[in-house]
Amino acid sequence: MVKTKPVPYASAVKGEEKAGAVSRDGEAGPCSGACAVASTLVAASRARGGERGMAARGGVEEMRSRVVLGEFGVRNVHTTDFPGNYPGYDDAWDQAEFEKNFRVDVIRMDESTLEFDMVGIDAAIANAFRRILLAEVPTMAVEKVFVYNNTSIVQDEILAHRLGLVPIRADPRLFEYKNQGDEEGTEIDTLQFQLKIKCSRNPCAVKESSDPNELYINHRVYSKHITWVPLGNQADLFPDADLRPVHDDILIAQLRPGQEIDVLMHCVKGIGKDHAKFSPVATASYRLLPDITLLQPIEGEAAETLKKCFSPGVIEIQNIKGKKVARVANARMDTFSREIFRHDDLKNFVRLARVRDHYISLLRTLHFLHIFPEVWSLKSDTVLQPRPHSYLLSWAIPANTPQNISPVHKL
Repeated sequence: MVKTKPVPYASAVKGEEKAGAVSRDGEAGPCSGACAVASTLVAASRARGGERGMAARGGVEEMRSRVVLGEFGVRNVHTTDFPGNYPGYDDAWDQAEFEKNFRVDVIRMDESTLEFDMVGIDAAIANAFRRILLAEVPTMAVEKVFVYNNTSIVQDEILAHRLGLVPIRADPRLFEYKNQGDEEGTEIDTLQFQLKIKCSRNPCAVKESSDPNELYINHRVYSKHITWVPLGNQADLFPDADLRPVHDDILIAQLRPGQEIDVLMHCVKGIGKDHAKFSPVATASYRLLPDITLLQPIEGEAAETLKKCFSPGVIEIQNIKGKKVARVANARMDTFSREIFRHDDLKNFVRLARVRDHYISLLRTLHFLHIFPEVWSLKSDTVLQPRPHSYLLSWAIPANTPQNISPVHKL
């Protein structure tokens, strides 16, 4: 029986390395080919692992930043970027980082409409903006109606309700909130308006005419007939103020000869949380910014079909070397009808998504000129600041980063 001496692992490895070494005459040892193949396999495995890692990281990034619209469902709808959820990502709250990433871009603004983008926030904050605009921004509205005479067919209660919904052009910051126990209004908390009108026949009307506009005078009562009656020293306090209804053509009632309306109205300061008549916005909505990606070039008739699948202005056709080529021109205009998924030859070449932290907000209001400076005050900190009966929204605009705000913001 032959006894063999056990060889240590390290020695065996060194022996294999020696056996696979190149000899002095330039010929490879017996193990060189196998070792080369093994090295190649290890390198390929590592490459595939790196690719899988990059793909996984790309999937995580898509999950964190995009809401993907598929043919049969929507993916990544939940907020997942909270601390500790993703290895390698630090999602802990940091005010400096929030101020750096958060910005507001005004896209369109006129007397009744404001469209702006909020970038770098979550849905909870965007919804907080919307709810504050609906319920926490103060305006002036008719609170009490004193009816001295009303012989129209409109009942007193209905008439008072219609007058309460007429928007008043008055800056609420110039007035105080009225105390609940005060019966009489004062010049610091109340605006007084009067509506006094009587319908009569038109003596110059043609006898054969049947048109009420020719037969009667003041047969239609509009908001333009409401006039401001100063209380106390309001005439001196607001000498240049144009205190009146926002619109002159709001129909309040219709009269016939002999009928009249004589009422006195008291307007007070309030918020939409107390009554809808104080809400400054008619519509306050937001949506995520669309993100449309063409996964491969789409040419010819397919490009024309693709263009028809989206809202006007989203896809445009370019002529490149005599070929029609589709490109995404303005994804912002799309409403995401997902018409593309009805075309089997195109649905796999387009990715529909929405940017998770980019919100397009649209406001339509009758009091816009007054709520804009009331709602947005430019400060150094990004906070929702509590105020008595209201909230003012502020965003971070550091003094050394003027690029965060465009000149249109500076009122």
